[in-house]
Amino acid sequence: MLGAFLPGVSDTIESIQFKGVNIPIAIGLIVMMYPPLAKVDYRTLPEVLKDKKLLSLSLILNWIVGPFLMFFLAAYFLGDRPELMTGVVLIGLARCIAMVLVWNDLADGDRTYGAALVALNSLFQVFTFSFYAYFFLSILPTWLGMEGIAIDVPFALVATNVGLYLGIPFLLGIGGRILLIRIKDLDWYTNTFLPRIAPLTLISLLFTIVVMFSLQGARILDQTSDVLLVSIPLLLYFFGMWIISYFTGVKLGVDKPRNRAVAFTAAGNNFELAIAVAIGVFGLHSSEAFVGVIGPLIEVPALLLLVQLSRRLA
Repeated sequence: MLGAFLPGVSDTIESIQFKGVNIPIAIGLIVMMYPPLAKVDYRTLPEVLKDKKLLSLSLILNWIVGPFLMFFLAAYFLGDRPELMTGVVLIGLARCIAMVLVWNDLADGDRTYGAALVALNSLFQVFTFSFYAYFFLSILPTWLGMEGIAIDVPFALVATNVGLYLGIPFLLGIGGRILLIRIKDLDWYTNTFLPRIAPLTLISLLFTIVVMFSLQGARILDQTSDVLLVSIPLLLYFFGMWIISYFTGVKLGVDKPRNRAVAFTAAGNNFELAIAVAIGVFGLHSSEAFVGVIGPLIEVPALLLLVQLSRRLA
């Protein structure tokens, strides 16, 4: 409504920039990312590293199967719309480090193992996302003879945005955790501080989505077919990744709580980072940013259905 009927509001929001970075959206994204990263206790990593078989399964699903599956689904359904395809691929490359904690808790998954997987994925993401984006959007399409959908992704620009929107909250999460636990204690940090900042993620997510929808309001009303088109590969991805992960874990004899943690880590995505990179590289009004906004509106109900499926399979 803001975008369609009160365009002056959108114009004002868009004008609040510094060196090409929209300040309201940047604040929203950074604040959104901080609470989940503040929760991560990197001392849990040895828990993941103990079980080599399960660790290998998680790494293969998250960093090989997931990105390639999303790429080919996007290419199949959106090959004639490279700008939409790019947005979908960016979602597939951003592995889940936030909402997976929620899905895992709702499904009665192993909390310690889930937190350890989040810690591992966040470390991988900081150092690999820029390379992945460059490979899947610029190099892989060319190798496959799909030059028509290949785009020239500026590696340095992607890396800058990853550093801004993931690096800052990542460092705040680690540094703040160490400092506050030293000043207070672990019990205060876990039981008082984290619950106080937890609502910031949802508030910031809603704020960012409202701001971005206001900037794309007219387009969403005019091009609802694009929303439906983008939802097809995303839904197939979420359900496909969870089913592949869950039943592979069953075949490997993994206990149910840890298997759920691995499955939800594999199925979810860090749409916050995908939105941030899409905005930073392609612009606020780009189709890539549009897809990033649509992502969580499809992922949330899909993962809630998978939570119900997981509980029924108990």
